[in-house]
Amino acid sequence: MSDTSRYHLPKGSSADGPYDLLVTPESAAWGYSGLRILTLKPDEAHALSTGDSEFLVLPLTGSCTVTTDGNTFELDGRTDVFASVTDFAYLPRESAATLSSASGGTFALPSARTERNGFPARYGRAGKVPVELRGAGACSRQVNNYCLPGTFDAEQLLVCEVLTPGGNWSSYPPHKHDEARPGVESELEEIYYFQVAGGQNGFGYQRVYGTDERPIDVLAEVRSGDTVLIPHGWHGPSVAAPGYDLYYLNVMAGRGQDRAWLICDDPAHGWVRSTWDSQDVDDRLPFGEK
Repeated sequence: MSDTSRYHLPKGSSADGPYDLLVTPESAAWGYSGLRILTLKPDEAHALSTGDSEFLVLPLTGSCTVTTDGNTFELDGRTDVFASVTDFAYLPRESAATLSSASGGTFALPSARTERNGFPARYGRAGKVPVELRGAGACSRQVNNYCLPGTFDAEQLLVCEVLTPGGNWSSYPPHKHDEARPGVESELEEIYYFQVAGGQNGFGYQRVYGTDERPIDVLAEVRSGDTVLIPHGWHGPSVAAPGYDLYYLNVMAGRGQDRAWLICDDPAHGWVRSTWDSQDVDDRLPFGEK
């Protein structure tokens, strides 16, 4: 029986109050990962209380000012997710912030529940975000590594963006991270939030499938503003339909004090990685730097 209707959240189906999307640990029926999408009109402001979670403020379109704990961060943002990486702000748990935007925009607020509060609010420069070109041939994609071990310190939150040229496959080979196996695999809940180039006609596909012990079965046609929740299981591919570039924001967090992103390939498909050595990276990458 398909689980698509449970884990695929079409645009607008999980809107709540000021948020275009509101995913909390409670609404997802898991323990740690969350995501809010906030659209501000010109000169509009929004008050955010982080509670028991740490947050990023990550512009998708537009710029904003973040004021928190006596600090003011001016986020230059970007025109859209395919144009460039963006600067961002980090907010620790148990803090209050105000987001305001003179020209308006849309902002992702990824979060992770944590019991620790060891890092202060601070600014992340766009110029320091590592941009990685991963895979080759039809598996070529771009990964913007905002908040990962070794790129930006946080308690448990992990955040990156993946941009896939039209016709390519990413999140491939299928992989999982739902078991705590030191040095091999980490236990992380994951959220995929999608944007697709090409307006209302743009689309892609997301696959999630499980093991005999922990079954899950998702095959979702995704469009701009859609979200897929991945509590466990193999996930991938993320398929960009020909002619429609695909973007997704990944938000991950999980139990334990060791903040790590360790994945395990599906043994049936892991061999695909070995084919990349004989192929070139898609020359449409990187985005926004032609």
